[in-house]
Amino acid sequence: MHWETIRKDTAPVVPPCLTDYDRACSAFTWSQARSALAGLPDGGLNMAHEAVDRHVASDHADKVALRCVARDDSVSTVTYAELARRTARFANVLRSLGLGHGDRVFTLLGRCPELYTAVLGTLRTPACSARSSPPSARTRWSSGCVSATRRSWSPPRPFTGARSPSRASVPGLKHVLIVGPGAAELPGTASFDNLMSAAPDTFTIPPTSPDDMALLHFTSGTTGTPKGAVHVHEAVVAHHATAAYALDLHPEDVYWCTADPGWVTGMSYRIIAPLVPGRVRDRRRLVGPVPRVPA
Repeated sequence: MHWETIRKDTAPVVPPCLTDYDRACSAFTWSQARSALAGLPDGGLNMAHEAVDRHVASDHADKVALRCVARDDSVSTVTYAELARRTARFANVLRSLGLGHGDRVFTLLGRCPELYTAVLGTLRTPACSARSSPPSARTRWSSGCVSATRRSWSPPRPFTGARSPSRASVPGLKHVLIVGPGAAELPGTASFDNLMSAAPDTFTIPPTSPDDMALLHFTSGTTGTPKGAVHVHEAVVAHHATAAYALDLHPEDVYWCTADPGWVTGMSYRIIAPLVPGRVRDRRRLVGPVPRVPA
């Protein structure tokens, strides 16, 4: 069936990154896309370095990396320099707990600055970062994640709503860090805030191969037990390319992603891809409500 191409009558205010699809396809090479990234000094490749550190070394250090809107509509910002310090602290926290290359760190957090700190700090070490929504927590934790960062913990009660599964049902779990107050009241846990405040704010990323594990995503489980899929650090090459060609991000853009970071789209296009080019993100629309699709 022939479909007529839909064309806009007026030129866009900002020229898109992708102006000629056919020309872009014929000229595109992955080696060229890889050369657009900084890489580590030893020739390796690390997602956290591309998303944060390389911008601190440029004129982006004081630019806003995250703009967070709280429930009371108060707005706070995090610059690239501050994000670098926070993620360095978390990497040092993981190192103090004995975690590092090849270990798995699971996060169960809302859309808050600590989520970015945990994910990007984990990628610095470089351990493998996994993220989930509560209903799939037990399955994913049982798949080899050995550390967790989350907002609430309720041992030994079974999983109910936003509560976690009993720790006894996940024997491979080594550490549980709690974000916010009340950590001291929960046995078998440690305070994320206390550990962060005591950790140094500098961290040198160790050698990272492009083939090293970076992100651990899971299928939805509609046809059986969810299956883990590993994304390596070299995936940041595709994150960077699609930030331009799919998201059409430009300097000074404010970008907000609907997808939950517990899934591949939310992780790739909420946390990684928007940060790599050095753009500012927002956790919600700045003007007006989210549009509804007519039934």
